[in-house]
Amino acid sequence: MNRLFDIFSFSEDFPLIFTQANFWIFFAVIYFIYATVYNKKSLRSAYLFAISLLFYYKTSGLFIGILLFSTVNDFFLGKAIYNSKSVIFQKILVAISVIVNLTTLCYFKYAYFFTDSYNYLFETDYEVINYLAQWTNTWSGTDYFTVDKIILPVGISFYTFQTISYSVDIYRKQIEPLKSIIDFGFFVSFFPQLVAGPIVRASDFVPQIRKDINITKEDFGNATFMILKGLIKKMLFADYIAANFMDRVFDVPEMFSGFTNIMAMFGYSLQIYGDFSGYTDIAIGLALLMGYKLPVNFNSPYKAIHCGDFWRRWHISLSSWLKDYLYIPIGGNRNGSVFSYVFITVFTFLGAFAYADFGIAIIATAGAGLLLIVTLFSSKLAWHFNRNVNIMITMLVGGLWHGASWKFVIWGGLNGIGIVTYKYWRLISPYENSKAWYAIVWRIALTFIFITFTRVYFRGNSMDHIDRFYQQVMTNMDWQNALLVLWEYRTVFIIMLIGYITHWLPYKTKDWVLDQFIKSNMVIKAVVVIVVAMICYQTYAADFQPFIYFQF
Repeated sequence: MNRLFDIFSFSEDFPLIFTQANFWIFFAVIYFIYATVYNKKSLRSAYLFAISLLFYYKTSGLFIGILLFSTVNDFFLGKAIYNSKSVIFQKILVAISVIVNLTTLCYFKYAYFFTDSYNYLFETDYEVINYLAQWTNTWSGTDYFTVDKIILPVGISFYTFQTISYSVDIYRKQIEPLKSIIDFGFFVSFFPQLVAGPIVRASDFVPQIRKDINITKEDFGNATFMILKGLIKKMLFADYIAANFMDRVFDVPEMFSGFTNIMAMFGYSLQIYGDFSGYTDIAIGLALLMGYKLPVNFNSPYKAIHCGDFWRRWHISLSSWLKDYLYIPIGGNRNGSVFSYVFITVFTFLGAFAYADFGIAIIATAGAGLLLIVTLFSSKLAWHFNRNVNIMITMLVGGLWHGASWKFVIWGGLNGIGIVTYKYWRLISPYENSKAWYAIVWRIALTFIFITFTRVYFRGNSMDHIDRFYQQVMTNMDWQNALLVLWEYRTVFIIMLIGYITHWLPYKTKDWVLDQFIKSNMVIKAVVVIVVAMICYQTYAADFQPFIYFQF
């Protein structure tokens, strides 16, 4: 009973993480009750909303207030947008929704980034003060919240984008507003995908809220398979190789050879895929067990044949969100916009100043301004510029979404350059239309290596940390001891090899395995569950490994 009390009450020592037994006890209890209410639509929504709030409270404590604020704000704005007869007023209301949501996100996620950048630009020494916490403590007469730092609420990047999509989709007349704030709260806070995605579009999920629930044998088998697959990805292909190899290398890259650092980067590509896609697999499986379908978030991304293809396969819910709510509205691949030109000019100045000096920033900005002026007189140059500027903006914003640091901006920018470069390379590529297996393997390998090495900026703790990695790679490969490294970490590398082989298996093979699992009887399913549980138990670390995307 004490453990149940700990599971259903807030405690930093007992977080509800998919890879811990506490979560599965929690889910078993709430699923048993769900089985008695799922056919009563209003009660079902209320129950899942309450459970989702409890889940978030277990994860983030009183930051649940931010989630509730976002829910109430966008519920009533959505109604106002739908009921307004004035297009101008509708646009104003949509703008309010976007501004309020993004301001809240920026306050919690980017306060340090903006403050540090301002201090660097103007040589000031301002410090971040959590005025919201200060006001809350004064209003409540307590000192519960820390005022000298701002803590990022878990999942705020994900549910912020969901609530924005709701307001925009109503404005676009893709959906009608929900009549019940309980139903809307359920959409915003649905616990399987609340803290790390996938990002759910209102137009995709809202129609499911009032539907009849009918969980078939195929749904149950598919859901169970997704959960088991997600656990294997997270605990074996992510946590095990991180704890037993990669974290050691990344903590002090200068203590290891360049070869070892490179192998750690290849390991990190598997880790982050196993970690993030493992979470979304489990989330999709849990939702399906309750009768709801979440969007696919990964499609074998390391089978991508170019950088653009990769981003159509990786974190699909974010990539498609940025495409539909940012890239296309600012002009897509046809037109630049005032936003595009202002953004690229300001960003050029800030980026150059951050990594060079004021003089270089002025020269770079003048160059960008001159380019923009030239496009006014050259339709051909304008065509090339407008085709690509919005891609770069989208990737830079996507990089910044992942983390409040210039290294994430660089990571996003490198991926943008990769996409743009390929658009021109394919015009002269000798193997662009080749169906030969070696041409396809070459394109996949080249893309995979590019994606892996740009992730140095994603994984590195700081620019100095990244520089130390590159220093080892450039000056200390130590090839003569490469076989020794492979032997010393042989278990890790075998698991990495298995992970990549299973990832690159043909779709037909993967579909066949899933189909066989769904068709199998309950005894076979139970045996598979036990085997997976034993594998996960053997790889379980004493210190739990939170999902990487919790920090975003």
